[in-house]
Amino acid sequence: MRWMEQPVFFVDFEGSLASGVLEYGIATILGGKVTATLTRLCAPAGRVRPEDTEIHGLRAESLGGCPPFSADWEVFASRRERGPFAAHYAGAENSLLKAVWPYPRSSPDFAQTGSRIADWGPWIDSARIYAQLYPSLESGRLESLVVVCGLQADLDALASVHCPAGRARYHAALYDALAGALLLGSLSRYPQLASLTVMQLLALSTLDPARRDSIVQRELF
Repeated sequence: MRWMEQPVFFVDFEGSLASGVLEYGIATILGGKVTATLTRLCAPAGRVRPEDTEIHGLRAESLGGCPPFSADWEVFASRRERGPFAAHYAGAENSLLKAVWPYPRSSPDFAQTGSRIADWGPWIDSARIYAQLYPSLESGRLESLVVVCGLQADLDALASVHCPAGRARYHAALYDALAGALLLGSLSRYPQLASLTVMQLLALSTLDPARRDSIVQRELF
């Protein structure tokens, strides 16, 4: 299946393993376009460090009345059953998810046709994809790629519709999820990239040659 025909859920978390997830954002991509979004603030599960607050702008005292991230199992488990997750440098999101729920329900393994797996991955990773498609780019930072790809105005337009007040900025969960979703969606501008399968995107999402070759071989044979 072409990745354009498959819902992909672009995820971003603000927080850390110490504080837990303090905010999440999910942007659903289908046909190269953002078709739905979801975000909310979450009560801390641990200490929120001042240096982290300087980055994401979230303070423990303003989050105490929010439900904890652990209350939203169904939000993430149901989406993982419907499509692959994506993130920009996906290791961080995967670690934060696993810290709360080590495994989802049995879900499709999008790296192997017809198989199922109890894992939040394999992840589509926009940072790894851009690093391999455009190796001459100086930076893989989300903000840098958005600017280089000419997507900042599109991002701000989407953010004005979907992001909560005061959270239309980098290092806010839904804003970053929308930024990554636009980077992924922009691949659809080019016929060769629009025709990639989900498995090919997953192969481009890993820098491990053995893992990449394994995914490619499974697709071919």
